[in-house]
Amino acid sequence: MKAIQHTLTAIFLLALVAMSPVAFSHCEVPCGIYNDPLRCDLIAEHITTIEKAMMQIKDLSTQKTINYNQLVRWITTKDEHADKIQEIVSQYFLTQRIKSVDEQNKAEYASYISKLRLLHEMLILAMKTKQTTDLANIDQLRLALTRFKEAYFGSIEIKHEH
Repeated sequence: MKAIQHTLTAIFLLALVAMSPVAFSHCEVPCGIYNDPLRCDLIAEHITTIEKAMMQIKDLSTQKTINYNQLVRWITTKDEHADKIQEIVSQYFLTQRIKSVDEQNKAEYASYISKLRLLHEMLILAMKTKQTTDLANIDQLRLALTRFKEAYFGSIEIKHEH
């Protein structure tokens, strides 16, 4: 009887572990393994995917016979990539990479505020891409990313290894 209880307990624990959600994200400990240019490249790819999804949504919406399955798939894709931008901005840059600075150091503080403002702008624009198919939001998001890269990296060209 005790062996059966141990077996059932083991099966229950294995089932519990197997059904637990898996988290795929960069750790929030200072491990030193960061690739900031890659994160910016990922944001740029997500913007391009959102743009393509918007164009597909517009095209599918004007068809004589609307393929709702495809329409829903493109809407879902657009929203998922906007979420990915928001995750990189908030969980990577805001949480891990942008460090607060002393307000007394005017130059560093101005740079800090500029980076925060640009990241916040990117969050808002990513949200707007979920609400509409207005390609102006894509243009503004690309511009905000360019301005953030300039503020974050400076005016030097950043290259990363593949």
